[in-house]
Amino acid sequence: MVRGDFKMDIDIVKRAINGENDAFLDIIHSYKVDLYKTAYAYLKNEDQALEAIQEVTFRAYQEIGKLREPAYVKTWIIRMMMNYCVDILKKNRRLVASDEFLDWQGELDDYSFLEIEEAMGRINENERQLLLLKYFHDLKIKDIALMLQVPEGTVKTRLYKSLKSLRSQIEVKGEWKSV
Repeated sequence: MVRGDFKMDIDIVKRAINGENDAFLDIIHSYKVDLYKTAYAYLKNEDQALEAIQEVTFRAYQEIGKLREPAYVKTWIIRMMMNYCVDILKKNRRLVASDEFLDWQGELDDYSFLEIEEAMGRINENERQLLLLKYFHDLKIKDIALMLQVPEGTVKTRLYKSLKSLRSQIEVKGEWKSV
């Protein structure tokens, strides 16, 4: 599992799966920024994001023994966070787009940033989730396919349609700018 110049040691993950608490803490420490960004992207509230990290850490601790593929620990824990946040949003009956998702867009003025954020809020949850996985978490198509348990071609098709949907939401307001 590669994250920048950081490489998660598979042995650490295996030790965590076998119940070693220090190894589990190493994993959580390694991905705490990713977990926070994911939670904040969905919940748009620092307190709720921090609470989500606590809850997902607890859930991951309970479920780490069920992790089948140690190499996908990041995908597994991010997916757990996403599912938790979606559940919270359903409870609160509100949808939230990610401010930080827009980093992949390059340099945008503040107005464009707000337009894309608003458009993200208007697309459906599955499309938003796919765009977050690909562009916010920079996951490979292969990893997304494994996470969603669909063929890679399906992920590519859905990603294309999600980008098209986002683009159409922006075009509705006449604000689309090519990036």
